[in-house]
Amino acid sequence: MKVLAVKVGRLVGVFVVLLLGPGLLSAAVAGEAGVGTALGIGLEGYDYPFKVEFLPLTIEGQDLRMAYMDVPADGEPNGKTVLLLHGKNFFGSYWKETIIFLTKKGFRVIVPDQIGFGKSSKPDIHYSFHMLAANTRKLIDSLAIKQVVVVGHSMGGMLATRFTLMYPETVMRLVLEDPIGLEDYRELVPYAPVEELYRTEMNSSEESIRNYHKAYYTRWKPEYDEYVTVAVRWKMSPEYPRLAMSSALTYQMIYEQPVCYEFANIKVKTLLVIGQADRTVVGKARVKKELLPMAGQYPELGRKTVKEIAGAKLVEIPDVGHIPHLEATARFNQELLAFIIK
Repeated sequence: MKVLAVKVGRLVGVFVVLLLGPGLLSAAVAGEAGVGTALGIGLEGYDYPFKVEFLPLTIEGQDLRMAYMDVPADGEPNGKTVLLLHGKNFFGSYWKETIIFLTKKGFRVIVPDQIGFGKSSKPDIHYSFHMLAANTRKLIDSLAIKQVVVVGHSMGGMLATRFTLMYPETVMRLVLEDPIGLEDYRELVPYAPVEELYRTEMNSSEESIRNYHKAYYTRWKPEYDEYVTVAVRWKMSPEYPRLAMSSALTYQMIYEQPVCYEFANIKVKTLLVIGQADRTVVGKARVKKELLPMAGQYPELGRKTVKEIAGAKLVEIPDVGHIPHLEATARFNQELLAFIIK
């Protein structure tokens, strides 16, 4: 009953914000040129590069579904499976070029959208990396896969770390691509309650979304605009408040559930790929000016982290930001293959 009361209260709060909040779901967003039509929060009508299937899940009494792509080897299979875990502001389809590359090399590739993201359900639940890892294990088991190479980008790196710590027998290799959580954000970023995080999501505009995405790269390319367009079209949906709440709850998860103190417990062979221009900090806008030079220093964080994971290898990619698999695709693919083919 207490959990139900909290969720009812949260829904009432959302309704009040929708009625009174300035600029929420504004006509300015819906009318911005070149964006297109509203997009359902389950990405209905948005095509992924490969067939999407769904795993049914029941969490906190809610019937949910977890979307995923299961892409077979293109040609002679090598017997290995790669699990690709997406970042916070992305979804499975941004792995397209990585999937194509790996399948041509004989790998089977599994690409889930975590609950709360992409084409998966967007429930109001308690999000945790443990829960997401357990869901991912259920997916792997449902496909009768015994072992995987785990590749996690950004938030997916935090999840990949938790998955590896929970299910080490399942992980053949671990690859962390510019993972967030290499530092404890609680030491740098002031706390924000879920309601504030929700309002921030609701008040975002095409301009703020684009500026946020531009910070991921050293050089902007037209193809990166795809992910901005999706985010803006999502805001046009009458269901957007549900997506905004799940987004706020997963921001809270990242903030409250650090993994950086547990890297020494990882025993599988690990590759850390770090774009040297990356300065990502979750909640960066709330960091005090005097602390900003200390936050998100990925070159330093990468070198620190690789020393904590026994036998880990570090690849530093110069003049590349937060998403090497998009910004330096050939180099990322080369380093990934060299590490996992052995």
